[in-house]
Amino acid sequence: MVSPAMLKGMNTEVYGEGHPFGDPSWYQAYNTPYYNDTHKQFRKLMREYVDEHIMSNVHDWDEKGTIPKEMYLEAGKQGTLALCIGRPWPEKYFGPSPWGFEPDYFHELIMYDEMSRTGSVGFQWGIAGGTTIGLPPVYHHGSEELKNRVMPPCVKGEKVCCLAITEPTAGSDVANLKCTAKLEGDFYILNGEKKWITNGIFADYFTVACRTGKPGVGGISLLLVEKGMEGLECRKMKCSGAWSSGTTYITFDDVKVPKGNLLGKEGKGFQYMMQNFNHERFAFCAMSTRFARVCLEDSLKFAGKRKTFGKTLIQHPVIRWKVAEMARTVEATHNWLEWITYQLKTMPKIEAMLKLGGHTALCKVDARTSRTVADTTVSQLVSRSFLD
Repeated sequence: MVSPAMLKGMNTEVYGEGHPFGDPSWYQAYNTPYYNDTHKQFRKLMREYVDEHIMSNVHDWDEKGTIPKEMYLEAGKQGTLALCIGRPWPEKYFGPSPWGFEPDYFHELIMYDEMSRTGSVGFQWGIAGGTTIGLPPVYHHGSEELKNRVMPPCVKGEKVCCLAITEPTAGSDVANLKCTAKLEGDFYILNGEKKWITNGIFADYFTVACRTGKPGVGGISLLLVEKGMEGLECRKMKCSGAWSSGTTYITFDDVKVPKGNLLGKEGKGFQYMMQNFNHERFAFCAMSTRFARVCLEDSLKFAGKRKTFGKTLIQHPVIRWKVAEMARTVEATHNWLEWITYQLKTMPKIEAMLKLGGHTALCKVDARTSRTVADTTVSQLVSRSFLD
């Protein structure tokens, strides 16, 4: 029997419901070198907000395919949208951090993790997806005029910026995209198509990868296209999931884009995209890993209640093995994700860009564990409940 004296000096601080593997290990009284009191404070703030304002509504938003505008404004007011664009904190365009401390990448990880407890890809991508991938190129490479005009309303939730790279014939093969922009006087004439563009249907700004020069990576540039420009057409796509994220098919038909809307230098677009890929992958890994954890937690709850052949599902060895496999993959991915987060926090940007590309890419592949866990949840747990 364990006495109070034996517990002295032990970490007994549990946050959340305490379900096995239902939260990251530092929530469940395990030691960690990564988190301090500001992270605990931020975790509490995010959990209470998600539980109070999002959990009970997110299903309806998914079914309707839209997220209320006031949610973007609230996310902007809270500072979560400004947190999406990486470090440093954009004080010039938002103001001081509303939490009383300078956030780091672990605060951003907590934000994605807690918001993903909703289990809704549509909500998470709808609120944070476009900002996370579309706004950083403006933040880091836009002219002062562009940044002063675009950054404040986007980080405050008043407007939305999306990233338009993928095309019907060029997804992962970014170097061979076909969308073109020819400079004529003070305008680029933009023509082409983009597909699977997150947030596109309700975006105010579009960070568009297009070809302004020779074939290959050296001929790609980034232009900021604005809602209302003549020749810009957006059509919402009917997808099998992520309904409220606003996945869009975009057509550019002789769109006149002011020369001042070029982000950075002509021909450097591919390089700029690569610079943001580590941060993008980090964000998507955080979301996906929590989605997997949600499935694991629900599976355990269900397996502890549902009975077949006179015993609960979790009492069947094959089910315990399946649950253990899910837990193993979720914990392994999350530990790798925390390691990457620490490197992002402690490395200079140029060092992170040079060293972390392979790790973030592989972690993103590993984060497909969310699909594996979801498949296991349905095929091995729910289906077995009908055997008797």
